[in-house]
Amino acid sequence: MQIKLASKLLIALMLTSFLSACGVLAVGGVAASAAVLADRRSPNVQAIDKGIELEAGNALSKRFGDNAHINITSFNQKVLITGEAKDADIKGEAGAYVKAMKNARSVYNELVIGANSTYTARANDSYLESKIKTQMIFTEQLPSNSMAIVAEGSSVYLMGILTQKEADIAKKVASNASGVKEVFVYFDIISDAEKARLDKQGKADESQPTSPKFQ
Repeated sequence: MQIKLASKLLIALMLTSFLSACGVLAVGGVAASAAVLADRRSPNVQAIDKGIELEAGNALSKRFGDNAHINITSFNQKVLITGEAKDADIKGEAGAYVKAMKNARSVYNELVIGANSTYTARANDSYLESKIKTQMIFTEQLPSNSMAIVAEGSSVYLMGILTQKEADIAKKVASNASGVKEVFVYFDIISDAEKARLDKQGKADESQPTSPKFQ
């Protein structure tokens, strides 16, 4: 059992490193940079999202300590709170803190009331996340770099900037992955015209990087 868990965790770490790299991906004989493939957020919004995650994650960890296990994911300034809280008061306080952040556009508090998850459960969630991310990358017509994928307690949460067609495909891919209990989506749905504009802008931002500014 220990060997099986260790193998899963190793695979998850390897896939995560692969997915976060900015090297060249060759898919179906077509090479493309992972960084260019498509984050539809502006560099400024990407920086804001990272700032929200760091600020909220650090503050809530210091505030609640072992009384909660809280993960913060921000995408396009929509903030997802997952993990476990000892009681409803902690869940409410965590949600209120994030909602009060000036750059948080909307907040989804999915904390579960109960004991903190085990090392085994977190390792399984990491493996599940990596498996779904890999499937997304190799799914045609799906901008995997314009999504956030979070697995918590075998439930999967999807965030991103997608057309309705892309959103339907993404949910189907996640739902069909073995080991997934439920799939929750928090997408920003855009038109095909907006998709074309954002993809064009994303390539321009990549070729002419600018220093992101916080609002």
